[in-house]
Amino acid sequence: MMKAKHMPEPLRRSLALVSLLALPAVVAGAQSAPLKAAAPASTQPADTDNPDRGRAYYHAALAGIYEEDAVNSGQSEYVAQAIDQYKNALDADPTSPALNGALADLYFRVGKVREAESTVRNLLKTSPNDLSAHKLLGRIYLRQLSEAQNAVSSASPSGNVLDQAVAEFEKIISLEPSDVEDRMVLGQLYSVQHQPQKAEEQFKTAQSIDPDSEEVVLNLARLYVEGGDMQHAAKIIEAVPQQDRTSKMELALGAAYDQMKRPKDAIAAYRRAVDMEPGEPRGLGALAQALLSDDQLNEALKVYADLSQADPEDVGTLVHIGEILRRQGKYEDALSSIKNALKKDPDNLEAGFNEGLLLDVLSRYEEAAKVYEHMVDLTSHANGAYTAEEKNNRGIFLERLGSVYHEQNKVDLAIAAYQKMIDMSGDSAVRGYQGQVDTWRDAKRFDKAAEVARKASEANPKNNELKLILADQLVDQGKTDEAITLAKGLLNNSDKDRAVWLEVAQINTRVHRWKDAEDALNKAQALTTKDEDRVYLLFLRGALAERQKRFDAAEPYFRQALDIDPSNAMVLNYFGYMLADKGLKLPEAVKLIRKAVDQEPMNGAYLDSLGWAYFKLGQYELAEENLRQAVERDQTDPTVHEHLGDLYEKTGRIRLAAAQWQLSLTQYAQSAAADVEPADVAKLQRKLETARVKLAKEDNLTGAARTN
Repeated sequence: MMKAKHMPEPLRRSLALVSLLALPAVVAGAQSAPLKAAAPASTQPADTDNPDRGRAYYHAALAGIYEEDAVNSGQSEYVAQAIDQYKNALDADPTSPALNGALADLYFRVGKVREAESTVRNLLKTSPNDLSAHKLLGRIYLRQLSEAQNAVSSASPSGNVLDQAVAEFEKIISLEPSDVEDRMVLGQLYSVQHQPQKAEEQFKTAQSIDPDSEEVVLNLARLYVEGGDMQHAAKIIEAVPQQDRTSKMELALGAAYDQMKRPKDAIAAYRRAVDMEPGEPRGLGALAQALLSDDQLNEALKVYADLSQADPEDVGTLVHIGEILRRQGKYEDALSSIKNALKKDPDNLEAGFNEGLLLDVLSRYEEAAKVYEHMVDLTSHANGAYTAEEKNNRGIFLERLGSVYHEQNKVDLAIAAYQKMIDMSGDSAVRGYQGQVDTWRDAKRFDKAAEVARKASEANPKNNELKLILADQLVDQGKTDEAITLAKGLLNNSDKDRAVWLEVAQINTRVHRWKDAEDALNKAQALTTKDEDRVYLLFLRGALAERQKRFDAAEPYFRQALDIDPSNAMVLNYFGYMLADKGLKLPEAVKLIRKAVDQEPMNGAYLDSLGWAYFKLGQYELAEENLRQAVERDQTDPTVHEHLGDLYEKTGRIRLAAAQWQLSLTQYAQSAAADVEPADVAKLQRKLETARVKLAKEDNLTGAARTN
């Protein structure tokens, strides 16, 4: 194992520890009776040219005795007597570095920082290169930094404690260049001063002096992390042979891998850390989170279970267990874990969020709404002033509350919840406007949706995202050309043009302008460089081909997208539904859609796709379960009602089928023209008419039977 030398921790830890310094320990076996009175100080003036070292030694010895008494008894009067004796000693030998240093050190240890600084500065006037004095002065400045006694900016012409600390440690390493610990402190001070190059120089010098130091490696890696250079941070630790790394090094390496999106490497590093220190909570927690992020749910659950057993009161662990169980589809077990967490901490925001989420998944909408209402109250301030974190938390709960109301088709309540987000301004306001637009749109109030989108755009004139939302609403109102003109007006020959071309492509796809849509996607492709952006572009190409009924052309686009991002729920659902709707590769279709639903179990469109795939497979019980849930969540979607009607017809429930088909036709009649295929509506109308004929015959037969 690499040596873990006694090196300084990161500056914040160094500064915090300074304030904990105590009087030195008493030498074992040293005993003395407390002196009730100090010997009187000499009234003779001090002779700096002819010091009385005998008298100085006598008073210094008394000072040492009083220091021991102070340690043994904890009584402050002994400290005062020790200080008086050091002063008496200095009267006899004023320029003695040892006596000045001892008095300054005592002042420092008992918290008399100003007196310590004054004494040590006087010493440095006569002994400017006294290393011990400089080190004590450096410790004094570190203590002052830790106690935040100086709030002057480091850019101030007069300087401040941070600048003085830097200058002092620069002097220290000039006097003792091989001292690794002081170089580490200086490097940390440079980091605080935002001088990364100077900090790096000190850490690298320290590493050359002591290559085996754990703290040197960690501080150098930390410096690169703070500069955003994760690859360099990882390389610093990777350069240490694996058998020589410490658990702290492996934890730091795992964190760097996490940031670099290398989950498998992060997990391996965390496992090595845990193997070195089994049961250490920090390592176990990092490993569990990495496994969870990598969708290794069973393994993550095992580690979190170990953590919970070690500390049953840890609420965070219970919340993570609940999250895993939810993602595994074990909703009741997940809710039990979350409720257990809330018993221990009723106002825990993360636990409250997950409780509402689970109640929503379980279709317990009223309970979910009450939970989110409570969380909104918890995060409310009467004066309307919020920190960035508070605003973010409150926005999340309001958004979830609005979503639950939206699912229940409680339009006014949903709009009110989203309005509170808008009132907070910033990112929350943008999401609030989007929520209101979606709510009005699903309620088929396209005029209101457009009104909100326009208001949002005018309130945020520099926000192109809101202008593109407005363009969507113009299409709903049949103003396609105006929508495209609005969108194209945002083009400015920058990388932001990509979002504009994607919007133009989607508008043209909706209104069947296939060539224009293809051209827009080609322009967007020229601006697409990241894999995550390529996924969305491939998705839109697949959707364009599917809308043209070119299914063989669509499939490769979807498969390419999933090769890049196998867990993309949007692609999984669309591709799976396309296969299911055409009766193709049905087992694969179910698998694809199931994966999307596992990620978003409250998404009505995904539930409808899954139900439809089961219907095509002839698994009618599973089909009905999912289609009924889809209807609950998407009450205004005509396709969802039609699918449930088809299921009822197939299972011999014609009257229920006719009712769903009628609801579907009603919703089609209220839908935007761009979202309605006349041929599909005509087909649905024929199905409904046929069902009504059958029902009429059944009613006639029933009536005739009763007459006879």
